[in-house]
Amino acid sequence: MDKKMILENLKVSIETWNVDLAKKSAQEAIDAGISPAEAVENGLGKGMEVISQKFDLAEIYLPQVLAASTAMEAALKIFEPHMKGAAVATKGTIVVGTVFGDIHEIGKNVVAAMLTGAGYKVIDLGRDVPIENFVESVRENKADVVGASALMTTTVIGQKEILDMMREEKVVAKSIFGGAPCNEEWVASIGGDAYCPSGAEVTAMVDKLIKG
Repeated sequence: MDKKMILENLKVSIETWNVDLAKKSAQEAIDAGISPAEAVENGLGKGMEVISQKFDLAEIYLPQVLAASTAMEAALKIFEPHMKGAAVATKGTIVVGTVFGDIHEIGKNVVAAMLTGAGYKVIDLGRDVPIENFVESVRENKADVVGASALMTTTVIGQKEILDMMREEKVVAKSIFGGAPCNEEWVASIGGDAYCPSGAEVTAMVDKLIKG
């Protein structure tokens, strides 16, 4: 099978959230001498871009995004032993979670799935996460970006508290925030780096933040 076809199959495996095809195509890529980096960028990543666009247009929903992410992870596990430094997610490390007092996590789950699909190492702290847990996780994992979601007007202050504690403890990372009560003005007012209105846009925003 030629290189073009293998990359196309990797792309299709993500678009159709086909775990078996993802694994098979990943192995074929290795056998054909295609580097894992190229397979991720020009195969799996292209499929995740399609998933992102379809989600943004409401042609698919959260279960399909998560299924695509599962297929992506299955392929990455095949590539892992062949990656230099044994790290699959080479683009950067992102800590995400929903702030303390807030149990909503659909948006956060989409963001985590999109970033995982784009080749980032994502540490998902879950929902109702204490401020200090965000800061500690960024420090421990030497994260490049911290992302926090807040879906209620009473909890959005948690985003500011994360940044305040990071400054106080001299923990450095870029920051991205989202959620219903959050907007560009709010993020600017608390000294955050980016406002993310939807999961479909998060990968491009994080790429830009990390490249500086």
